[in-house]
Amino acid sequence: MRPMAPDFRSTIQGLRLFLRTPTISRTIVGLLSLAILLLLVINIATFVMVQRISDHTEASERSQQMQLAAREFMLLMVDAETGQRGFLLTGRADYLAIHDAAQHQLPAAGDRLSRLAETPDETLRIDTLRELKRQRLEVMQQTIVLARQGRIGEAVQILRGGEGKALMDEMREQVAALDAIEEARVAQRVRAARNATWAAIGVNGVSAVLIIALAIISLMLIRRYVAEVQSARDSLDALNRGLEATVADRTADLTRANEEIQRFAYIVSHDLRAPLVNVMGYTSELEQAGKALSAHMERTRSDDPDPIEQDAVQAVTEDVPEAIGFIRASTAKMDRLINAILKLSREGRRGLVSEPLDMTAMARQIADSVRHQTEEADAEIVVHDLPVVESDRLSMEQIFGNLIDNAVKYLDTGRPGRIEIRGRDLLGGWVEYEIVDNGRGISDRDHERIFELFRRSGRQDRTGEGLGLAFVRNSARRLGGTIDIESELGKGSTFRLKFPKRLIAGAGDTV
Repeated sequence: MRPMAPDFRSTIQGLRLFLRTPTISRTIVGLLSLAILLLLVINIATFVMVQRISDHTEASERSQQMQLAAREFMLLMVDAETGQRGFLLTGRADYLAIHDAAQHQLPAAGDRLSRLAETPDETLRIDTLRELKRQRLEVMQQTIVLARQGRIGEAVQILRGGEGKALMDEMREQVAALDAIEEARVAQRVRAARNATWAAIGVNGVSAVLIIALAIISLMLIRRYVAEVQSARDSLDALNRGLEATVADRTADLTRANEEIQRFAYIVSHDLRAPLVNVMGYTSELEQAGKALSAHMERTRSDDPDPIEQDAVQAVTEDVPEAIGFIRASTAKMDRLINAILKLSREGRRGLVSEPLDMTAMARQIADSVRHQTEEADAEIVVHDLPVVESDRLSMEQIFGNLIDNAVKYLDTGRPGRIEIRGRDLLGGWVEYEIVDNGRGISDRDHERIFELFRRSGRQDRTGEGLGLAFVRNSARRLGGTIDIESELGKGSTFRLKFPKRLIAGAGDTV
């Protein structure tokens, strides 16, 4: 069995806490749940009552159909008897046609009666009725045959004998008995349907009263709840007004602190440059002096090599130039770091200017500026159509320039390089851009580290001070955006930038 999802578990825990805490909200929810349950019970009860009424109605209709079918059966028997008597009295064939038509319809009428029977009593009476019909038709047929043979007297004698009348009387008794049974059943079902109707009306009436009562109670509680919410809102507004003043004060303090930090960085960088320039100047003088001393020692050695010690010669010709080279490399690196700090400081003080930017054209222009590097590395940069954004042009150019330059710098020489720049509009007035490469990739543990000042990842075989991505993140935040990375060693990296569609006024003031 799979473990319960964290979101579902937290939902269950929140529901339990809600049910255990006595609040107006819980009472209102309970009343509404009770009302819904009551409506469900009403629907079920109404459905059951309607179904019972429908069953009683159908049964009543079947009883009425049984009565109609029995009467139709007797009418057909009367028609057959009328045709027989007319033929015997007049000898006309048209009377015999009436008899034959009725006799032809009687089997279907009998079958219909049998299909409508539900109880053994009904079935027995219908079977008796059909048997009496058969006997009566035989008597009729006997008289018709005698009349056709010209033996009218014998036929009339049979008719006067009363056998046919006795059969018809018995059939009428059976039909009357069926009619009485069905009348009783119809009356019973009508009473049952009426009772079910009154029961449904009663259930709905009581339920309506209960629902009205619940509605009144709920309205009273909701009114009380709204009053409490309004009171809480008024208190919250008062707190917000105080909080806004506090936030304004803190923001002003933060802005002043940010400005102080920027000024401090600028001053420190400026003050560091003066001794650095002196170190670089003295290093050049030492280098020139070393070269002069080395040349002098070479001339002295050529005239008289014995007085000069070999250690001194090695120090002047090898150790001193090597030390000067280290000093020069270190001062050059320090100079680059100071320049980078100054750049960050100036960028933090620069005001942002919002304007519509054609990001597709900008990205292609940056890609063209590094075309010579991509051609040397057997790589290509593909720029897809990018959504337009309203933001600061210089910041966007620096962000995309740094990311594209990094992607080119850290391509994998073992395979053809490919860099893709793509973007899309997001819901809520945001845009997203992606710079995707198939370069070296970055280890999982360094995904956050690479955005720190002076921190780099992987082999340090490329020039750089570890300031580029820190500058990119700072610039993205000033524009109200974010930057994230997805990367895997040996497979490449995806830098994902997210910006508001329009630059938020004052977004860079709090960074």
